[in-house]
Amino acid sequence: MGVKRVKDLEKRKGKKEKEKPEKKPERKRKVIEGIRGIVRVAESDIRGEIKIGVALLKVKGIGKSLSRGIAIAAGLDTEAMIGSLNDEQLKKLEEVIKDPIKYGVPFHMVNRRRDPATGEDRHLVSSDLRFTNKGDIDFMRKIRVYKGIRHELGLPVRGQKTRSSFRKGKRVGVMKKGRGIARGKTRERGEK
Repeated sequence: MGVKRVKDLEKRKGKKEKEKPEKKPERKRKVIEGIRGIVRVAESDIRGEIKIGVALLKVKGIGKSLSRGIAIAAGLDTEAMIGSLNDEQLKKLEEVIKDPIKYGVPFHMVNRRRDPATGEDRHLVSSDLRFTNKGDIDFMRKIRVYKGIRHELGLPVRGQKTRSSFRKGKRVGVMKKGRGIARGKTRERGEK
C-alpha cells in the first residue's frame, strides 16, 4: 500500500473513534409512592403503574370487554393503577378471573362456552388456555376432521383462499409456457 493510503486509513480510524456516540443513560421509571413495581396476576407479570382496565389485557385470554367486566365484578375502578391494589383486592381479582360467571360476568364473554368435556361455560387464561387449545387441535387431528388435516398440513383452516395467500416464497402466479425455466429447461446462448 502506498503512504497516502495508509495515512487515509489512519485518519478514518481516528474519525471513527472520535465519532462514537456516548452511551445514553438508562431510562429510569418513576417510582410512585405506595405502588408496587410488578404485580403477578393470573401467571402474568404486569407493571404496577398501568391502569387496571389496560393491565388485564396483558393476561392471555382476556380482551377489552372482559377486562372491564372483570374489574367491575371485582368491585375495582378500571382507572386505578394495578400496583395500588392490596393483597385482598388482588386475591378477589384472581378469583373473578378464574370464574367470571360466578361473579356476574355475562356468559357470552367467556372463551369456552359449552365445553365439550363438561358441557358448562367456563373461562380459560394463560397456560390453561394454551394447553386446552393444543389439546383441541390434537383431538381434531386424531379423529381426522377437515380442520385437523388443515392444521397438520400447515394450511389455512378457516376457509381462506390459497391461490395467492399463504405462499412461502415471493412469487405469486405461474410462469408462462415459453419461458422454459418453469418447465425445468434452461436456454443456451444463441438459442431462441
